[in-house]
Amino acid sequence: MMKFLVSAALAALISVPALAEDIKIGVTPGEHAQIMEKVKDVAAKKGLNIEILEFSDYVVPNQALADGDLNANSFQHQPYLDNQIADRGFDLVSVGKTITTPMGVYSKKVKNLGELAEGATVAIPNDPTNGGRALLILAKEGLIKVKPEAGLKAGPADVIENPKNIQFSELDAAQLPRSLDDVDAAVINTNYAMEAGLHPKTDAIAMEGSESPYANVIVVRRADKDAPWVKTLVEAYHDDSIKAFINDEFKGALIPSW
Repeated sequence: MMKFLVSAALAALISVPALAEDIKIGVTPGEHAQIMEKVKDVAAKKGLNIEILEFSDYVVPNQALADGDLNANSFQHQPYLDNQIADRGFDLVSVGKTITTPMGVYSKKVKNLGELAEGATVAIPNDPTNGGRALLILAKEGLIKVKPEAGLKAGPADVIENPKNIQFSELDAAQLPRSLDDVDAAVINTNYAMEAGLHPKTDAIAMEGSESPYANVIVVRRADKDAPWVKTLVEAYHDDSIKAFINDEFKGALIPSW
């Protein structure tokens, strides 16, 4: 009888799930927030409770993570993270890929880039990596040429051929959809485009190609990269149900990158 009681007690202990852990994750509004809501549900079943905090720009989430106000963030691509680390000295690392959000060119005034008039104004993001990304799209479309050595960080000063004398208006990425009434075209990150009701596949007049190096990533402080909750978070994001949600909900506007 005693042996049975001991065995039952051990079995009960073994069946008790690990204590739940609480973390805070920063995201930007739109698809990053929508996907993280689904990840939250998957993670909860694995004992990881996620509080999602939304940020309206690309600058604050990395500072908040570095300051310890967040445990992780999920909103940026690797080149942007690399640039932030180089410029601001953040000790942050990516621990898993999430989605690729192809950047697009949008306009209320022309139906293709060839219709842009001499001296037309094109708005681009004002942060170095997204601004460079926008210019490389315009270069790929034959509108301009940029210095090859500028790479992913090309800026307006690196434009070496500009036959139409395009004027570049550098704006905060979140403000670009609102600029469409005032500029001839704008190169907009997919999350901000979709938040404004623009769909890349149907509304963009030009799109970034599938060869883009701009896969988004989950980011944590370097000191936390081997923490068990990080592994659980990445596993939850990479769950098959999340991939299915992305494909069904965004219908090709976003690409799962794992």
